[in-house]
Amino acid sequence: MSILRISRLSSALLLSFVFCAVAHAQYVWIDEKGNKQFSDMPPPKSVPKDKILKAPGGAPKAAQTPASDDKAASASQPAPKLEKPVTTATKNEDFNKRRAEQAEKDKKAEEEKTAAADKAKNCEKARSYQQTLNSGTRISRTDKNGEKSILSDAERQQEANDVKKALSDCK
Repeated sequence: MSILRISRLSSALLLSFVFCAVAHAQYVWIDEKGNKQFSDMPPPKSVPKDKILKAPGGAPKAAQTPASDDKAASASQPAPKLEKPVTTATKNEDFNKRRAEQAEKDKKAEEEKTAAADKAKNCEKARSYQQTLNSGTRISRTDKNGEKSILSDAERQQEANDVKKALSDCK
């Protein structure tokens, strides 16, 4: 009984190898991004024949062309630029670069937002001071020694001109 079992097992194993060989009928090519693609279907028509690495039957399609055609084609055209395949390291490098650029953009946007808020605050203070100057009330100032002095008409006019100049940048 064990010989019968072994023969059945060996025939099942042999059949599985046959079906696996059929399943191995795959195409391998490099797409426009440089990634290796595997499929049991032929690559799209847009993929050049020199990018097809493997076709069913074992031989790559690029290797099936005659060698004399390759030499003639290489003589008439410059050597193609070899592209490195995209690796995880280059993907990580690109990701980190994009992340750093985004962080820099976010930082710049935050600085611009802060600067705009500061400018709006300064403009509001200047408008308020301009109203005080135009109201005609006495305005006192403290000097270096801590003594108060009241603005004269000439000093008031000078302050009004300075505020007007500051407000010219405000909208």
